[in-house]
Amino acid sequence: MKTVICLSTDKAAYPVNAMGTSKAMMEKVIVAKSRTVNSNKTKICCTRYGNVMGSRGSVIPLWIDQIRNGQPITLTEPSMTRFIMSLDEAIDLVLFAFENGATGDILVQKAPACTINTLAEAICELFGGNNENIKKIGIRHGEKMYETLLTNEESANAIDMGDFYRIPSDKRDLNYNKYFVDGDTERDLITEFNSNNTELLDVEQVKTKLLSLEFIRELISK
Repeated sequence: MKTVICLSTDKAAYPVNAMGTSKAMMEKVIVAKSRTVNSNKTKICCTRYGNVMGSRGSVIPLWIDQIRNGQPITLTEPSMTRFIMSLDEAIDLVLFAFENGATGDILVQKAPACTINTLAEAICELFGGNNENIKKIGIRHGEKMYETLLTNEESANAIDMGDFYRIPSDKRDLNYNKYFVDGDTERDLITEFNSNNTELLDVEQVKTKLLSLEFIRELISK
């Protein structure tokens, strides 16, 4: 069987910018395609994850450069939270999707998160920066205070698979009469999965996670 795994992002949940909207549209196309694709020949599913530490666009290399150049670390809002994961963990999610996903699924990893301030303090301690030299510059347009991996609406049908959530595609027909009659009494008890209500790491835990990255260990040794 052929398998296609598409890579999405937490920004696709409740998108507020072009990147999130484009990723959300990709997810919708995958779910729509699941209604017509021959699942015996091709499996198409999607992974959705948060920030990969040290990837392109990551703030971590910027902060390290600022410390080494004697500049203050600049952060937008200290209490802002973000999911954090390593590249290996992102790959684990893709492999899990290959093995356990079905056509139309969105697979989400139960990633931990931290505040931006906690991440900045961890970087300071690892690279000799001064925690008192952290400069708040304010939230930029299009930024969220927290990110969402599983929306409130998706939570209604999400399947808990241990370290992951599986969101099966909604293949119900357009006959709504039975939903008006039957309803779903459990629906209101379920909430979204976001970077505020997941496990929040402290400075020491974030340092441990950073030290698991080869590029961080290499930079420290230089």
